[in-house]
Amino acid sequence: MDGIRIDRRQILALAGALGVAGTSSVMAQAAMPRRPIPGTGESLPVIGLGSSKVVQEIAVNGPAPLAAVLRELVANGGAVVDTWPRNAASDAAFGEVINAPDLRDALFVTTKIDQTGREAGIAQLEAALENYGREPIDLAQIFSLTDVETHWPTLRSFKDDGRARYIGVTVADAGLYDALEAFLARETPDFVQINYSITERESESRFLPMLADRGIGVIINRPFMNGTYFDRLEDEPLPAWTQAFDCASWAQFSLKYILANPSLTCVLTETSNPAHMRENAQAALGPLPDEAARRRMRDFIDAL
Repeated sequence: MDGIRIDRRQILALAGALGVAGTSSVMAQAAMPRRPIPGTGESLPVIGLGSSKVVQEIAVNGPAPLAAVLRELVANGGAVVDTWPRNAASDAAFGEVINAPDLRDALFVTTKIDQTGREAGIAQLEAALENYGREPIDLAQIFSLTDVETHWPTLRSFKDDGRARYIGVTVADAGLYDALEAFLARETPDFVQINYSITERESESRFLPMLADRGIGVIINRPFMNGTYFDRLEDEPLPAWTQAFDCASWAQFSLKYILANPSLTCVLTETSNPAHMRENAQAALGPLPDEAARRRMRDFIDAL
């Protein structure tokens, strides 16, 4: 079943790329690199969308910006859309978008529990599956290890009865790293979502090699530090030496640094701008920095 899903996603991604691109880069866009989900026959494209902001803005801007950025993600070979429940109206609108005929089988959709208490967690998951029109959901997660002792058995039951294909936990703050280590000492999730970027590198040595060794999929969040990365670089020109690995923007600078690490599965980028989504997706194409270049990138950022 998983193999069929992969093939359909790849076909849809190619079809989308052919429909929107008019240059010789079409095939390159469709061939976004994929990395395996450990222990399975399935793989994921390396660039995804962290959609919390654009979903939250549905109440003000309607669903069109979300639909546009998701179609750009798919057209460029991506699939992962990471979100979690906001409110019933926005979640229902999100569900309508992700179940459009051209997106339904092209996306790998996640959700999260961010409530405390067993019944609240179950209710939140069940509402997400209903509003998103996804059962099973591709990945159910516990947001920031919220009440993880209570919710982990719930996620295991959702996976056991077929309502979630994969289960995992998320952190986006080094302050939760000790708690994550304690959790991983007793449990083996399918995925861990963790913050990592050119400017936040602690997880690079503390978690990524260990997760790879244990066969746990890794989804990266905060590649741009929720936007503060760009604030720091606003008046800084992109160094000419980044042309050696086809880096065309500061967004690609951080993404290429991250993607050069083979331990991760997918990087989430958050945007409501289709052009920025395309730019993010294209960071996966062409060469990635070697270790000498990555060291130069670290030194450059640390010197700012």
